[in-house]
Amino acid sequence: MAEHGYSSNSLADAVNRALEQLTGRHGGLDGSSVRDWKAGRVTWPKSATRKALEDVSGLPAVALGFVPRGRTPSTPAPPQQEDPDMKRRTLVGGIAAAAAAAAAPGTASPRRIGMSDVNRLNTRFAEIIASDHRHGGQLGIEERAAALADEALNLQNAGSASQRVRNNLYASAAAFRSSAMWAAIDGRRYNDAKAHMREAQTLAEMSGDQAIKFRIWSHAGTMYRHMGRPADAFAANDVARNLHLTRRDPLFASLGLARQGAIHGAAQDRNGTRRAFEQAQDAMLRADPADYRPVWMLAFYDQAELDSLALSAHLALGDYSTAEYHAHRCLSALRPHMVRSRAITTTRLAHAQLAQGAPEAATATAMQVPAETATQHARVTRMLQEFGAALRATAPGSSSVQTWTEHATAWRMAA
Repeated sequence: MAEHGYSSNSLADAVNRALEQLTGRHGGLDGSSVRDWKAGRVTWPKSATRKALEDVSGLPAVALGFVPRGRTPSTPAPPQQEDPDMKRRTLVGGIAAAAAAAAAPGTASPRRIGMSDVNRLNTRFAEIIASDHRHGGQLGIEERAAALADEALNLQNAGSASQRVRNNLYASAAAFRSSAMWAAIDGRRYNDAKAHMREAQTLAEMSGDQAIKFRIWSHAGTMYRHMGRPADAFAANDVARNLHLTRRDPLFASLGLARQGAIHGAAQDRNGTRRAFEQAQDAMLRADPADYRPVWMLAFYDQAELDSLALSAHLALGDYSTAEYHAHRCLSALRPHMVRSRAITTTRLAHAQLAQGAPEAATATAMQVPAETATQHARVTRMLQEFGAALRATAPGSSSVQTWTEHATAWRMAA
């Protein structure tokens, strides 16, 4: 409230307006409602109210201090400042040493593999997710994820384990392999992505984990959409959407529908796009944030991502004003760690502005993309190159073209 200059009454008004946008009905909150939140008398507001608060503040409900029902607040231990590569080498070395010890002749008894081993892998998986959101598409992320998938599989032969642990190890391996797949998709290395996909699908089946199956097939739908193959994209995304997980958890249903909407946009189906995003929004509002979900889902899917997918769809349809609307909504709600997503959304916003005849505004928007992302992320680089070509075609000889050319040259020299 201090950061945005809100009083209790003005924050209540802002949330009421956000509720009206989300539900079509004006909220009935007032200053006393906000004071109840601040005093801790209401620890977990209703789902629509939480979503409206997140839209207004740009922060998830838990970051605002709310506590899901059935949980008690806790203070996480501060992370140690440790070199990520050293941490990875320590993990990989430890796993390899364990495998070697288990295989050594004369060992009295095989090592027992337990959930603590799985938890250590899950910590590394969270680090891969974080790297992806900061940098995205990098070959190094793909290679680290693939290597950790192999290490998770090596643990299967490093000692004895319960069936529960073995299933979790296969799920971890599938998760790492799906991250390698996504890094390859994001870097436009589609042949590598398909190879990772086949491996990930096999591992996911062996694990029986519905969430990781959803992630892999949903990624496959996105891959085929980027490749310009909407029929294959629909087929892959339908596999994800037909998993029983989507009937149990509306948030997974929402993500599947939002990605379906993006594919409809690429296929130039306006009615299908509108219907899919309406259903995705409705499902998101029905989802209970207190439900358990995997770290990869919690790290990225929220209202901002839904708007990002809607932006992509309407840009493909040539509905540039609607695309711009979703771009601004996305940028206002993106969490700070979503560096790659912010660059992509900013670039798409520039395209939408240019297509509406505003070259100066579009150029100023495109120049907001950080130089590192502009030159090192394959998808962003290509989108910015396309922006430059469109700018030169629509406003030849203008000051905007000169400004953009000088700026892009400075980017390349700094790379």
